[in-house]
Amino acid sequence: MTNVTDTAALGGPSRPTGRHGRRRVALLLVAILAVIAVVLTGGALAYAKQFEGRALPGTTVLGQDVAGQTPEEIAALVAERGEEVSVTVTAGDQELEKSLPELGVSVDAAATAQAAVDRDDSLAGVLSSTWSGEHVVDPVVTVDEAATATFAEGLVPEDRTTPVDASVVFDEEDQTWTVEPGRNGQGVDPEPLVAAVTENAPALEDFAVEQPIEEISPAITTEEAEEVVGSITTLLEQPMSITGADGETHEVSAERRSGWLSVAPAEDGQSLGIVVDEESVREWVSARAEQDAVEAEDGIEQVDEDGEVVKVVAEKKDGLKITNTDTIADQLITALTGLTPLEASFESKTVEAEVEQVDAPEPEKDEKEKAKDEEKSDDEKSSTPAEPTGEKWIDVDLSHKTVTAYVGDTPVWGPRAMVDGKEGNETVTGTYEIYLRYDVQDMTNAASYPEDHPDYYYTDDVPWVQYFHRGYGFHGAPWRSSFGYSGSHGCINMPVSDAKWLYDWASIGTKTVVHR
Repeated sequence: MTNVTDTAALGGPSRPTGRHGRRRVALLLVAILAVIAVVLTGGALAYAKQFEGRALPGTTVLGQDVAGQTPEEIAALVAERGEEVSVTVTAGDQELEKSLPELGVSVDAAATAQAAVDRDDSLAGVLSSTWSGEHVVDPVVTVDEAATATFAEGLVPEDRTTPVDASVVFDEEDQTWTVEPGRNGQGVDPEPLVAAVTENAPALEDFAVEQPIEEISPAITTEEAEEVVGSITTLLEQPMSITGADGETHEVSAERRSGWLSVAPAEDGQSLGIVVDEESVREWVSARAEQDAVEAEDGIEQVDEDGEVVKVVAEKKDGLKITNTDTIADQLITALTGLTPLEASFESKTVEAEVEQVDAPEPEKDEKEKAKDEEKSDDEKSSTPAEPTGEKWIDVDLSHKTVTAYVGDTPVWGPRAMVDGKEGNETVTGTYEIYLRYDVQDMTNAASYPEDHPDYYYTDDVPWVQYFHRGYGFHGAPWRSSFGYSGSHGCINMPVSDAKWLYDWASIGTKTVVHR
């Protein structure tokens, strides 16, 4: 019998052979890999866990690695850097050190920190960030451009900011037009500073900017004001006149024209314009027209019972009315505005006077009739109207503001409207006689008031003056356009034509009765 030795039985190693052996090896490898995977997975989870709510690997802010930092830590870093930034601003001869907030810059540290941690912190996200390289987070910086511009504008001292426009003034004493020179101001164009701050501030590093200060010309320059003075000079040199209805010329003097002119900025404030006081021009033209006009004077005729004229008490005189006053005023205003000459003429029309007929006084009685009258009773005599004495006298009715001329009981002229003394300067009442006359006289109350007193007056060339009591008298008032009210200093003011008629009719000694 042959004996076979069994290796396994003797305790030697057995070797897998065939298909079953290879399977055991594969299972063993799988088991080993599983153990390794478990170990690795546990480590990765632990690694990712430490970045929850923090900045992931590779995150940088302001060039600094902030991986693993909390939002609070990152915000503190950003805030500190923002506070440390210093900006050097050069403006003219000034050099200023300013912080970002002073330039209108705000740094949102919390928003920057949130942006730094606002990434996928899952296991895959953490592992991905680990191998993806640097992740740069820029600070959240906001520039208030309006605030930056305001800072730039504040670099100019207040007393040098506003330019002063040139102006034109009139010296009434010297009768001259002069220029008040303009003055430049200083200002800035803030755009360069705003652009520089916007570009450099997000880096949160010190930087320097230059803000130029510019000269600002006034809207109205001295040269422009001088041109206006030249235009006024040309205007005042132009001949201007108005021919009156009587052929006499009313010169519009340079002095008078200067009184109508002023210089003011245009509506846009960019230029000067010559302004004409149109109301004053029209008043002056109206006064000249009133001076040239002639008041119609009605006639008075005495007629008998048959209507036949037995006596002409007062001849009628036709008047003259200026018909183009407004047109002349418009032409003068146009000439003043356009700096052109003026040669105009008043146009007029005749105003026909009327004739008033009054009963002629009864003829003087003969001796027989006189004797019969003497035999009449007193009652009969009192009922018989008195015959006119033929004496000239003047009635001044202060209540009705009229003047009437009488011959005896017969009114021969008037009643005519007048202006008597205003309150405080009332016209005297009583019976007087004309004692002094001037065809023209300068009038003033300088004996009673100094020149600076509001009641002082001085009027030259007052026409047709007749005094009846101290300084009270009749005279023409060419400066008035209407009558029939109280407004004088005590004298009886009349239209010039009325004053002349009364002057020609009355004489020294003519009785004057003033009453209310």
